[in-house]
Formats: sequence, C-alpha cells, structure tokens
Amino acid sequence: MAVEDKHISYRIYLVAFAIFLVAIAIAIKLTNIQWVEGDYYRKLAKERTVKNFVIPSNKGNIYSSDGSLLATSIPNYEIRFDALAPKMEIFEKNVQSLSDSLAFVLGKSSSFYQNELRRARANNNRYYLIARDLSYTDYIKIKGFPLFKLGAYKGGIIIEQKTVREHPIGKIAERTIGYERMTPAGTYDGKGIEWAYRKYLNGKDGKILKQKIAKGQWKPIRDVNEVDPQDGYDVISTIDVYIQDIAHHALLKQLQEYEADHGCVVVMETETGKVRAISNLGRADDGTYYETTNYAVAESHEPGSTFKLVDLMAILEDKVADTSTVYDSHGGIVKYYGRSVRDSHTGGYGKISLARGFELSSNTVMVQAVYENYKSNPSKFVNHIRNFGLDKTLGLDLKGEGKPIIPHPGDKSWSGISLPWMAFGYEVSVTPMQTLAFYNSVANNGVMVKPQFVSEIKEWNKTIKKFDTEVINAKVCSPETIRKLKAVLQNVVKKGTGSKLYSKDFSMAGKTGTVQMNYGGKEGKSALYYASSFVGYFPADHPKYSCIVVVHKPNTAKNNYYGADVAGPVFKRIAQKIFTDVPSTNEIKNINRKVPKQENNYNNYFAKLQKPQQLIPNVKGMPAMDAIALLENLHLKVKVVGKGKVTTQSLQAGHNIINNTTITLELL
Repeated sequence: MAVEDKHISYRIYLVAFAIFLVAIAIAIKLTNIQWVEGDYYRKLAKERTVKNFVIPSNKGNIYSSDGSLLATSIPNYEIRFDALAPKMEIFEKNVQSLSDSLAFVLGKSSSFYQNELRRARANNNRYYLIARDLSYTDYIKIKGFPLFKLGAYKGGIIIEQKTVREHPIGKIAERTIGYERMTPAGTYDGKGIEWAYRKYLNGKDGKILKQKIAKGQWKPIRDVNEVDPQDGYDVISTIDVYIQDIAHHALLKQLQEYEADHGCVVVMETETGKVRAISNLGRADDGTYYETTNYAVAESHEPGSTFKLVDLMAILEDKVADTSTVYDSHGGIVKYYGRSVRDSHTGGYGKISLARGFELSSNTVMVQAVYENYKSNPSKFVNHIRNFGLDKTLGLDLKGEGKPIIPHPGDKSWSGISLPWMAFGYEVSVTPMQTLAFYNSVANNGVMVKPQFVSEIKEWNKTIKKFDTEVINAKVCSPETIRKLKAVLQNVVKKGTGSKLYSKDFSMAGKTGTVQMNYGGKEGKSALYYASSFVGYFPADHPKYSCIVVVHKPNTAKNNYYGADVAGPVFKRIAQKIFTDVPSTNEIKNINRKVPKQENNYNNYFAKLQKPQQLIPNVKGMPAMDAIALLENLHLKVKVVGKGKVTTQSLQAGHNIINNTTITLELL
C-alpha cells in the first residue's frame, strides 16, 4: 500500500512539474509576444482589421484647340449574380420577371436568361456573369430590375465598376491622342499625348482608412479621407478638329484609291509650330485602314526628291552657284563610279538652269550641282545639313521619334557615291515630321520651330502651364536665300512637277518627291516599292500652314506612283478645304473709331427721347427704324408702308398725342 502511494506521489510530482514547465513556457511566450514581437503582432492585427483603401483620382480630359473633347474617362460597369444569395422563395418569385427585363435590355430571349439563372443556382455559382461593358444608363436600369433591386445580400447582384478611356471623335487622330495601359509585367506603358503628359492627366490617388466588420464588409473609420484624391488636369492639344477631319479623310480617300500600304499627313501652323492635324493610317488584311503606328513621328526613311531643298539651300548659302546657273542634263543620265543617276523624264531636260532643274525635280541637274561644288570637300555639304538641324531629332514630347541618319566622310558607310546619292535623297534618312519642320523654316522666313502638340495644361478655367513656341534654329539661312527658295517652291506648283495642283483661287508652294524603297531587298522584305510625297505650305505669299503628305507602296497597276499624282492631291484637297470650310474669325479694326455724322445723329435722336414729348414729331426724312423707335416710345402704334426713309406721315406734326393711336408712315 505504501509502495502504491509512493508511485502516485511520483506521478503527481511529474504532472505538476510538467504543468510548471508549460506555465513557464506560456509566460515566456506571452512575454515574447508582448514585448519582443509585440509591434509585429499589433501591426498584423491592424492590417487584418484596419487598412487603407485607394480612392482613384479622376483622369483629366484631352481637348482640341477649339474645345472639342478628344479623350475622356467614363465609368464602365459589369454585372454578376450570386445565385445562392437570394432565398429560394424570393428567387422563384422574381426569376421570371427578372429574365423578361434582362431580355428587353440585353437582347437575348427571356427563356435563355431564366435557364442560365436556374443553372447558376443549381451549380452554386456565386459569380455568374450577367453583362459587361455597360453604360451608366444601362447599369441603372439593370440595378432596378426585379430581384436585383433587393441588393447584394437579398438579391445577389454584384456590381463591378471600372473607368475606361473613350475618344468621342472616334478613330480620328487616335494614335496621336494615344493611350496608357498596364503591361503583362505589371508596369505601365503608352503612346501619344496620353503617355507624354500622364503626369498632368493622371492626378493623384487618395486613401481612406476602413475597418473590417461582419460578413467581410469594410466600413470607413472616419468621416474624412486620410488623403484626398487630386483629380488630373486637362490637356489642351493643338489639334483643330475641323482641319483634322479634312486631313484624315483626304488621306484615307487617296490610300483607298491607290490601295497603298500606309501613309501619313501633318498640317502645322507655320509661325507657331502648332500641329493642327496629324493622321497616320495603315492597311489591315481586310483592306480597311486604321491608326496603328505614328508614321509621321516614328518612321525614318529615305526622303527622295524632297531632300533637294537641302541641296539648293546649301548651294545658295555658299554662293557656289545661283538659280540661273545652267547645267546639262546629259540626256537624263549621269554616272558616278559606274552607277547611273537618271531623270524620271526619258531623255532628260537638255540644258536648264538650276532653278528649273529643281522645279522639274531633275536628278541629274541637282546631283551635278552638289557633286561639282562639294566633291573636293564633302564635309562642307554635310555640315550644312547638320547646321540646318536635320542630323538630330526634333525632341518631340511624343514617345518614339525616329532618328535621322546623315552619313559623314570617315564613316564606315561612306563611299564615292555617298555625296551624289545624298543629293537626290538617298543614303540619308529622316522622318516626315523632320522634313516638314525644315520646309516650315523656309515658310517661316528662316526660323525653324519645334512641332507642338499641346498648348496648355488647365484646371477648369485656370491655366496651370502654358507651352510657348520653341525655336530650334533662329536662322537656317540668309534672307536672300529664303527669298529665292520661296520663288522656286512656288514655281514647282505653277510650272514644275506640281503643276497639276495649281489653282488660281489660292496659292501653294512645295516640292514633290518619289523614292524607291527597299531597293536591293533591304530589311528582308520581298520587293522594291515606291513612297510618294509632297511637302510645302500655303498660301504661298503669306504662309499660314505647312503640310506634308507621304504615301507608301501605292499600287502601281492602279495608275502611277509619282508624288505629284499620289500625295499632291491630298495636299491640295487639304489646302482647298481649309480655305473654304474652316471657320475663321476676322478682327474688325478701328471698331471704336467715332464718325462725327453718326455721333451727331445719335445725339439729336437721344435728346428727343429725353424731352417730355406731348406733340407728334416730324419724322419725315428719317430712316424707318429710327422713326419707328421714336414714335413707339411716345406710345403710338406704327404702321409702315414701303422701304427706305419716311416721305409722309398720316398724323401731322405738332398735333397732340393720344396714346395707342395708329400712325401710318409711307417710305421711299
């Protein structure tokens, strides 16, 4: 018995010791949780019950220069259904009427929706898709349908809202307006104005602190936000919707007619550099055209004959030849290092002046003029190109500007034919926008300005930031050279390669260009094709706009591929429509200047109105409107016969006035 009691005592001590150890461990753990890891657990508890929610900011709008909306954010709704949320009797009571309502708005049959809703409930589907991409109007309608109007817990409706960016004017200028989006990698990327000016458009998200309550719901802790959202600013672009529409459809019409691969057009205000229109259209497999790539900004390629303006400017600046210097076109073929330079006109142009060679776009004349004067020092010619600013990008705000390529003696690519080939636009590479900026400098009397896509940033009616005209090169050449260049550019349209574009109603100046692309099978493409271009400005005497049109890969079987025939009509159509269709505002000068005779008549009339008048006045000889106003102010009824000034009046002057009496005035 004593032995058994002893064993029991050992077990009691053992259990007590174990409990003691556990108590010590608990105490140590509690102490560790409270003092050592206390901050971590307090933070964890707070994160699971209290956390900050993002309050998205409203993105700013993009407007055209005339106030038209180009891009805006609108709410987009998705409706889903928690099929287990409604009780069975409520579900059965409302499923038929709900299906009827959904059929009316969404277009499918009532039986379809009834079967789908019942199937979702049978499959315990708590996230069945009803509709997506709904407008606010349709969302409000569906939210008020039977069953759904009972709310999330009783009716099972699940509403998800997101903001989408819309372009109210459609696909026009879509590529320049641009976008901002999240990549699969979780980073943001974009194009156009949306991306370039995102720091102004996006605003700043706010934060609100919420606490978790029953059923997974979160409730704001305070009535105020932790951080209030700051809405984005509005961006006012330089795009003019009228001119944009003209340019877009003029380009589209020509691309369709020639079944071209792609093309672009830019219209720029000469003095300020503000881009009033830009359209970039590429051909899809089904033959339709849409904006995919900003060709005008990004596509750097050999310009062809439009580069000949560089030749003429350099030659005139150095005074190594003049517009009257005569060159022999040698039957339309000249050779350098065994390679032939040919004129498009078979047989050449005989002996003609340098100016006429430019007007007719003679390759042989322009190449001879450059090669003869710079062959001993080609760097001098290339340095002119650099001084003109054509060796570097324009520094546009839009992403992806193409880099120009201007070879220089000493480069690995330089050879004996480099100088003559550069003279007619080969072995060099520039973007349409860079070419336009150069031609615009001639129209702008030698001042090269940076193309501008945005004029200001606004918050409501308050200007936050204004973008002024930026001068790239204050003087590309001398005024004398500018005067001569303007003359030959105008003659290109009057009597040169662009003569088909000439109109006596409005003047234009510019240069045609036709270039062989992919000669030698470059870039792995299949075969040689042509790019047609026209660049210039209008009106020729007082330039207001400059414009470039480039059309790639016109179908040569349709007609021809020359710049004057393919790109030129687009230029003319734009110039013509701007002159006839675009609303204009004319300033009335000296509007406040006073005319003594008018002042005297007014003072006499005003004096008569101020005096108490008891007698009928003599209104003979007065204009009808003045007489009517005077008599009606005297409480007489006036009847008028004829037009002009008062010759007779039915009530004689000097008689007493009786209110509401009718007086007849005969006018002549």
